[in-house]
Amino acid sequence: MKKILFATTALVATAGFAAAEVKITGSAEMGIIDGDDLATAQFHTDTDITFTLSGEADNGLTFGSKIKLEEAAGGIATSVEDDFAVFVAYGGATLTMGDTDGAFDWAMKEVGIGGSIADDHTTHTGFNFNSGLDGTFDGQIARFDYSFDAFSFAISAEIDDSGTFDPVWGIGFKYSGELAGLDLGVGLGYQSVDLGGADIEVMGISVDTTFDNGLQAIVNYSETDVAGTTVDHWGLGLGYTMNALTVSANYGEYSGPGFSNSGYGVAVNYDLGGGLEVQFGYGSSDADIPLAVFGLGDGRFGAVAGSNDSYSFGLAMSF
Repeated sequence: MKKILFATTALVATAGFAAAEVKITGSAEMGIIDGDDLATAQFHTDTDITFTLSGEADNGLTFGSKIKLEEAAGGIATSVEDDFAVFVAYGGATLTMGDTDGAFDWAMKEVGIGGSIADDHTTHTGFNFNSGLDGTFDGQIARFDYSFDAFSFAISAEIDDSGTFDPVWGIGFKYSGELAGLDLGVGLGYQSVDLGGADIEVMGISVDTTFDNGLQAIVNYSETDVAGTTVDHWGLGLGYTMNALTVSANYGEYSGPGFSNSGYGVAVNYDLGGGLEVQFGYGSSDADIPLAVFGLGDGRFGAVAGSNDSYSFGLAMSF
């Protein structure tokens, strides 16, 4: 890590020669976690560093990359996770390739509000991260998006490197503006893939708004069709912010032939200033079947059936 930081410092020092910029941000967590899936309460620590590289060509074309290094198991060295993407942009158009969201996830709004050190409020069997069909193959996605005024649209593709199956194709639309005095956001997304005759498609819509009194509301709905079997999901999130305090709750439910998987989450955050925040999170799950049966289940308990509860409490730091 010392070598990485030294090299990065050198890049920052010489970045002006290339009219480029390298930014380093980071986060860390410490606290305690517990739940039905753990034998006992445990200490929790986590840390990561994000490198954001950006530049601009003489013709106004901007370019860059984002790389996230997160602590590996046991705290030994680092591993690349989550964000490892490269982009070029001009005006309202952007082309992004790598570990990035497909058009469905790009367009849809999740119902989770606030944070918790172990993400307990969003890792229950009723929560949908709206990942759609992202990760069907190697997770390397190409997405083109374009924004004009309050509207944006995107198309994306994820290729099967073996050449066996057709790519995952996606399209998404977003609107963000003011309506009747409210800040309103609307997202529409669609993705599909043909896995050797097994057609899979997902479509969804999300709506979010923020009121002047600090109240925020998010609702989303999606429908996934797996070779003729339909799984529906709906979710609702509510949050309230007053000064340094944010309190939120969300509920979600998957339903399909003969089953219903649901769950809810709660988060309480208090901002101490300077990038330090106290976070509490709680999640409760009730699953009839593992969602992995349908290739779903983004949550911590998405691959198991039964009832599970978990909580976390601690400090979140941003740098």
